[in-house]
Amino acid sequence: MNNKMIDVKLIRIVTGEEIIAEVLSETDDSITVQNGLVVLPSAQGVGFAPWATVISKDDPEITMSKKHVVYVVATQDDVAQKYNEMFGSKLVTPSPKKLIV
Repeated sequence: MNNKMIDVKLIRIVTGEEIIAEVLSETDDSITVQNGLVVLPSAQGVGFAPWATVISKDDPEITMSKKHVVYVVATQDDVAQKYNEMFGSKLVTPSPKKLIV
């Protein structure tokens, strides 16, 4: 079993979509990702939906030209944790305990 946490990134593309995905590789001209989720803002915060819903499950990698990418940044810790629960090692990092005196 793979116990490694996936390196999850938030990718904004020129269409305005924000995608959370595992970055597999990156060159000067392209970026390759898998298991992309599109971020859906709502009144309750944000939700997620599959990105590229009809992609082959046997070949889930998507390579994008960087000319379509606005930025690539790290996600919030809780988002990365949830993503890893869904697609990664299934490891859950416990919340720090607080002592109330």
